[in-house]
Amino acid sequence: MTGGGFTACLWFDGQAEEAAAHYLSIFKNGSIGRIARYPEGDYPEGTMGKPGDVMEVEFEVNGQKFVGLNGGPQFTFNEAVSFQIPCADQAEVDYYWDKLSEGGEKGPCGWLKDKFGLSWQVFPAEIIDLMTDPDPEKARRTTEAMMKMSKIDLDTLRKAYAGE
Repeated sequence: MTGGGFTACLWFDGQAEEAAAHYLSIFKNGSIGRIARYPEGDYPEGTMGKPGDVMEVEFEVNGQKFVGLNGGPQFTFNEAVSFQIPCADQAEVDYYWDKLSEGGEKGPCGWLKDKFGLSWQVFPAEIIDLMTDPDPEKARRTTEAMMKMSKIDLDTLRKAYAGE
C-alpha cells in the first residue's frame, strides 16, 4: 500500500491535456505533472489514441490531484459526480461560475457543466450555515430561495434567511 490521499481520474475523449490547461487557467494554484503518451502497439479499434498522442496527464489544482485520461468516447461525465467549490464571497462565486460555465451549461442551484461536460457546484460557503441553521424557518426560507436560482446570489439568500 502506498497510503494516504486520493487522485481523481477524469476520462476524456482526446481532450485531457486541453482540460488540464483549462482548469489551470481558472484555478491559479496548480501545476501540470507527468504526461504519458500512447506507445507503439496494436490496440482494439477506437479504444486508444495513436502512438505519440497524450494518454494521461497529471495535474494538481488547489491541492487536489487529478489524472486526465484520454480513454476514448465510451464514457462521458454526468451529474452523479461533481466537484464542489465553496466560495468565500459573491465575487468568487461570480468568477468560478463565469469561467467554468463558459462553453458549457448553466444548471439550477449553483450547478453547471463545463465545456468538457464535467459537473461543478459553485456556491458561497456561507450557504451551508444558512441552510443548516437550528431555526427551521430560516433554513427553509434559505433553501426555497436557493431552489429558484441558477447561479447562487448570496445577498438574496441572506435576505431570505432574515425573512426580508
